[in-house]
Amino acid sequence: MDSPRSPESSNDFDVIIAGCGPTGATLAAELRLHQVRVLVLEKESEPASFVRIVGLHIRSLELLAMRGLLDRVLQHGRRRPAGAYFAGIAAPAPTGLDSAHAYLLGIRQPDIVRLLEEHAAELGALVRHGRTVTGLEQDDEGVTVELSTGERLRSRYLVGCDGGRSTVRKLLGVGFPGEPSRTESLMGEMEVGVPPEEVAATVAGLGEPHHRFWLRPFGAGIYSVLVPAAGVRDRSEPPTLDDFKERLRAVAGTDFGVHSPRWMSRFGDATRLAEQYRAGRVLLAGDAAHIHPPTGGQGLNLGIQDAFNLGWKLAAQIRGRAPETLLDTYQAERRPVAADVLDNTRAQMGLMSADPDARAVRRLLTELMGIDEVNRRLTEKISAIGIRYDFGEGPDLLGRRQPDIPLKQGHLYDILHRGRPLILDRTERLSAGAWSDRVDHRPDPTAPLAAPGVLLRPDGHIAWLGDDQQDLNTHLARWFGAPAL
Repeated sequence: MDSPRSPESSNDFDVIIAGCGPTGATLAAELRLHQVRVLVLEKESEPASFVRIVGLHIRSLELLAMRGLLDRVLQHGRRRPAGAYFAGIAAPAPTGLDSAHAYLLGIRQPDIVRLLEEHAAELGALVRHGRTVTGLEQDDEGVTVELSTGERLRSRYLVGCDGGRSTVRKLLGVGFPGEPSRTESLMGEMEVGVPPEEVAATVAGLGEPHHRFWLRPFGAGIYSVLVPAAGVRDRSEPPTLDDFKERLRAVAGTDFGVHSPRWMSRFGDATRLAEQYRAGRVLLAGDAAHIHPPTGGQGLNLGIQDAFNLGWKLAAQIRGRAPETLLDTYQAERRPVAADVLDNTRAQMGLMSADPDARAVRRLLTELMGIDEVNRRLTEKISAIGIRYDFGEGPDLLGRRQPDIPLKQGHLYDILHRGRPLILDRTERLSAGAWSDRVDHRPDPTAPLAAPGVLLRPDGHIAWLGDDQQDLNTHLARWFGAPAL
């Protein structure tokens, strides 16, 4: 790993990333694995004061394992079964989930943000807090970025990872069509002033479950509280404790004596998708490219997975090794995934409605989820392990993720920590050849693969299967550029 030059004095960067949330921090780390000079600008000067629990789904856990981060993250989280994701419908974890990490990891949001930022910094990314992008200009050679401090910085590319209200997206003039919020909910963590048995009895006395209402104990008197809001308001206005009390009384007939909130927020069911993920030398990722209701807990995961898809492609572009259309595959692959998430979250919100028709559909789907194949299909959708990128004609495994497998020495994910492509070769006859400067080769006749050989991209998706060297060479050139001379 090279040590970064002194960008503070030269203002010379390969990539500037706006936003150091999970998406921006992950992208910075992925770029640094390929010696790309990265500056991350984060508008917040201090970490968030509230403590929200977020969930890392199976695919995100696999990606963290590929980079050697999972053990560090697991120390700060709590595992939960990989079930009851879809609209909160009670269902056991389905059988046959093909992953060594078939669980949900609940983790405090400040912890995962801190761990990902620390990882990026350890790899050499420069992070500046208290900096906001206020302007940008791009030309054929790069992007000039203006900051709230008055500084003007220059980079070859800019990536907006600055959230649903993305300044970068607005400065680009990229459309963000979709549907505005029709309903809103209040959510937070706070103490209650009545005994736990009284909370449970009151909630049970409401009859058929209200799927946008709950009080769930965390222990030590702390409860997670979800309650429908009275209407749709500007989400930049945070709710107050009085708002919670008023809505709890309206729904449950009591405010449960709630007090001492740890955090409070409001969320709606707006769904929006950027018309494009790239405009010249500026790209969008995470919530800057897509927003949707939080049902199923997919938002943070979708952004992290965007970053793993984009990082190696943008690095190859910067290092002059990218095939002509490689960077365009970022939008081609990730935008349909986001569109599917928008669809499934909207469907989940419909199933959580109090409308009698919606409740009837929910009862029907609850019955269908008793069929393991249905339960597994929905779980794979929410956890993102069912994704298959369109790489053209070929076997069903082409474009799918490769699960971790045991090898002669260790496990597959243990040899992907450097973020390099890999040929996994049961024949012991294949070779990286003229691409050996950028592609690793691991002969292993014992590898439990469904093909004689596979070519894995740095994000762990299968780019080729077979045993023909000439065909492999064609795909090496397609994904990783011209062979070395």
